[in-house]
Amino acid sequence: MTAQIIDGKESAAQLRSSVAGHVAWLKEEHGITPGLAVVLVGGDPASEVYVRNKGRQTIEAGMSSLEHKLPTETSQADLLALIEQLNSDPDIHGVLVQLPLPSHLNADLVINAIDPAKDVDGFHISNVGLLGTGQNAMVPCTPLGCLMLLRSHLGDLSGLEAVVVGRSNIVGKPMAQLLLNDSCTVTIAHSRTRDLASFCRRADILVAAVGRPEMIPGDWIKPGATVIDVSINRIARDGKQQLVGDVDFGSAAEVAGAITPAPGGVGPMTIACLLANTVTACCRAHRLSEPEGLTL
Repeated sequence: MTAQIIDGKESAAQLRSSVAGHVAWLKEEHGITPGLAVVLVGGDPASEVYVRNKGRQTIEAGMSSLEHKLPTETSQADLLALIEQLNSDPDIHGVLVQLPLPSHLNADLVINAIDPAKDVDGFHISNVGLLGTGQNAMVPCTPLGCLMLLRSHLGDLSGLEAVVVGRSNIVGKPMAQLLLNDSCTVTIAHSRTRDLASFCRRADILVAAVGRPEMIPGDWIKPGATVIDVSINRIARDGKQQLVGDVDFGSAAEVAGAITPAPGGVGPMTIACLLANTVTACCRAHRLSEPEGLTL
């Protein structure tokens, strides 16, 4: 292996430490405790684990954590009423509705009911528009974490050619916008792109977020490129369950200059950026200077 491993766990730990420092400052200097409310509808096991981790890390950072666990049969009206309640609560600075929602609920309607200023997931259409026009937005956590890792490793991204494989509203599209805002030359590709390999081989920065296990082999990667593997896919191998990314790590690490492992790369940064977004939202709500290192 020749590639440098980009350690998302270490970077996330540093970011959480910075968040905790800002939270302590808000408490000591202004008597304010940032508050994050998470809403979980139904009993999806993966979502329950994720919500539990969010709550634990929120408390560890010194913030207030509020969880609303609702039954699967919760109506659209009841869920929207809860969101309105959280929107109007001055002690809550971030509101997050865990996805996916049960099929009878309209996720777009629910997300867009959240106050954009409290939308710490960055999914509200207003924040999407602000990000797309280079204005002050709440930035989706996973793309924000990817950008932080890239800036930390590469420094100035200006002029680099970036290829994002994946076009989701949650990762692919906002990732491309963030890279464009950092003056990269950006291509969005996806599973139906013709001759996808040729696009990948051009990339100085390759972000894989398509959700297909080990879809990108090492011979698709430009020598020395920086590879950010966003996805976590569960596969069966040799009779055992294994977690892998969208990139074939073994072959890619022989070619790339740097690469994130999966798991252990982007994932830890996602929750750390959620905490950072909550502190940022708190500062904006109280018209305080935005904390350095937690925003773009």
